[in-house]
Formats: sequence, C-alpha cells, structure tokens
Amino acid sequence: MGSLLVLFAGILLLLFLIIKVKMNTFIALILTASLVGLGLGMKLEQIPVSIQTGIGNSLGELAIVFGFGAMLGRLVADAGGAHRIANTLINIFGKKRVQIAVMVASFIIGIALFFEVGMVILIPIVFAIALELGVPLLTLGIPMAAALSVTHGFLPPHPAPTAIAGALGANTGKVLLYGLIVAIPAAIIAGPLFSKLAQKFAPEAFTVKTKLTAFGEVKQFKTEETPSFGLSILTSLFPVILMGIATVYTVIFNDGQPYAKPQGFMESLVAFFANPVAAMILSLLFALWSMGWKQRRTSKEIAETVEDATKSIAMLLLIIGGGAAFKQILIDGGISNQIAQMFAHSSISPLILAWIITVILRIALGSATVAALTAAGLVQPLMAAAGIDPALMVLVIGAGSLAASHVNDAGFWMFKEYFDLDVKQTLKIWTVLETVISVVGLIIVLLLNMIVH
Repeated sequence: MGSLLVLFAGILLLLFLIIKVKMNTFIALILTASLVGLGLGMKLEQIPVSIQTGIGNSLGELAIVFGFGAMLGRLVADAGGAHRIANTLINIFGKKRVQIAVMVASFIIGIALFFEVGMVILIPIVFAIALELGVPLLTLGIPMAAALSVTHGFLPPHPAPTAIAGALGANTGKVLLYGLIVAIPAAIIAGPLFSKLAQKFAPEAFTVKTKLTAFGEVKQFKTEETPSFGLSILTSLFPVILMGIATVYTVIFNDGQPYAKPQGFMESLVAFFANPVAAMILSLLFALWSMGWKQRRTSKEIAETVEDATKSIAMLLLIIGGGAAFKQILIDGGISNQIAQMFAHSSISPLILAWIITVILRIALGSATVAALTAAGLVQPLMAAAGIDPALMVLVIGAGSLAASHVNDAGFWMFKEYFDLDVKQTLKIWTVLETVISVVGLIIVLLLNMIVH
C-alpha cells in the first residue's frame, strides 16, 4: 500500500505544480517523476536511467511521426487543402450532421493509424471545419477523439488488442468482429452524445478559437484558389492508405498478424508500409510535391511552413516525453507487481475482475498498452478456469486500459495541448470521455458474454 500512497501523493504534487505554481509542464513532470522514484525506494542512480529510458522509448518513434505529421498537416493547411476538405464535407453532410461526418471519418482513419498519428493528421482538418462553421473546436474534437480512442483500445491491428490477443490465444478476426460491436456504440456515446453533456459541465472550454498554440493561425482562402478536394484528401490520408494496404494484406495472407521476419519482396514492402515512421516519411515527400511545388509554392515558402510546424510541436513532444518518464518510474518502481498481489485470491467474475485490474494499472502506470499487457498476464489463469471466450477477455481488458486517462498518460497531454485547454478542463473533458468509453465497453462485453454463451 505504501507505493500506492507515494503514487497518489506524486499525482497531487504534479497537479499542484502545474495548476497552482504555474510551473512548466515538462519540468513539473520530470521533477515529480524523480521525487516519486525516491518515494518508491529506487536507487538514486536508477532514477535518471528510468527517466532517460521512458523519454527515449516514447520519443524514438514519435519524434518522426509527430514531426512529419505536423509538417504534413501544416502543408495541407497552408496550401488551402484543409479549407477545401472542410468546405466539401460541410456541403455534403450539412451543418447539422458534421459531427457524425467527423466521427465516421475519424473511425475509418483510426482503424489504420495509431491514436497519435490520427490525431496529428485530423486536427488541422477538424480545426478548419470548426473555423468554417464558427463552432467551438471541441464540438467536433470530442467525436474525433472518441472515434480514434475506441479503435486504439478495441480493434486490431492496434498494438494493445493485437498483443493481448496473442498473449491470451484469441482469434484476431473474432476480436475485430466483436471489437466493432463494442467500438461503434462506445464512439457514439462518448462522441456526439458526450459532447452535449461536456458543454454543460465545462462551458468555459467550448470557445470558438481562430488560433491554436500547437498549430498556429489558419490562413483564409478563396475556395477556387485551393487544391482540389481529391488531391487534398489523398495527401491528408496518404499515411492511412499506406498503412491500410499493409493491414488488409496481412489480414488476407497472415491472419492479421504483422510480419516479424519478412521473407519475400512483397512481405518486406508490407512491413515497410505498416511502420508509421516509413508511412510518414513517404507521406511527407508526397505532400511536399502535392501541397508545395505543384501549387507553385517556392522552396523558400515550403521551408517556412515546415519550420513553423516544427516550432509549434516542440513543447508538445517534450511534455509527452515527460509523461513517459513518469510512467517508466512507476513501472521500474514495481507498482504493477503490488497491484497484482492485491487481487491474487478474488472471487469476482473474471471479466469484471480483468476490467478492474486493468483500470487500476492504467491509473497507476499511464500507458494503456502497458496496463493491458500486464493485466493479460494476471488474468490468463482465471480466464481458462472460467471458460471465458478469449476474444471477450481481450476486449474487456481493452476497455479497462482506456479508463481515467490523467497526468501520467501521453494522450492526456496531447489532448490538452492540441485543444488549447488547461489541466482542469482536460480532466473534465478528456479524462471523463475516456472513462465513458471504458464503462460502455465493459457493459457491452458483459452483454456479449451472455449472448455468446
């Protein structure tokens, strides 16, 4: 219990430093992580190593994904592509149904892309739509985030559901099928429906913004001067298309599993496309042509756009790294082992117990993937003894891994920075949104369990 008290005290300290002291978030995260490490009894020399490992593991891939994603988004926006996409979607769906349009588009994109990549690609487009309609960004941002989040938690080929399916011996196709049954209602409830509720208990966050700190000011365009809708959407979705092709290929030829050691040329190509880093590199090269030179923009203008995009996400990357450092300290400090021991001899239903354990691990560790994989190892014996369908166990763990995202989760800081919110507003909106998805997911899995048996 001592370790959990240290964790609780650490979270309170972090909130105090950011909200009351107004300390820079990255500095506050690193300082809190160091003090929590001391409180957990870690050796002094181990603390900086854990911090370095956490930041390195998190930013190794994200630096290129975020950096190139921000550049791609800014190129599309500065060339007028985001304006064209926004206008076209508004004309097709009408103002009343734009929320649904954004949610459906985000869901489709989210199936192929990691949460972080999807967020980076969609923010400029959603911002342009909100600006065009004159509505608060969160009105469209909440359905977008909900759709991306459910695909991340419930649907292979995302890391957590794919890895848990492997660990529990579940059929990936079955997980995907059941996952869709869980994910679609969860996205609707946590997206358009929750956004109406959020407006009532956090009205101060629902302001119409013409500028985002993490994205900059959006230029005004005449529609006839902008790139075509087809080229704009192709450029924006280029990473989705590449990774989508790879996903479809592996589902047809390799039961949906990624190729660990590609053999032939085709397998190597698929493994290359499936890697978010490779997909973003190719996508940026295409965007430099389609939204740059093809639009008769000079190399100097393109360079300025790229530079502005990099400046806008520098602090965001540091904050995500800080959150990852905090998470690593908690893992290396042994908190997950303590939580496992707390539930060693419980008589609760295995599905509910798996969800509770995952939720506690998620709150303690921050990372949805780490919480899910740790929980999978703990509940495997219970699942076998109770005769639970492994696919349902994968989904209930996925639901638990999304609950109560807060200050030790990279997604929390992404949502805060991209939507220009303060910590209190992010807790009121993002943390509640993720918990709604988690609870709805648990309820639907329990209903499915009654039908499947």
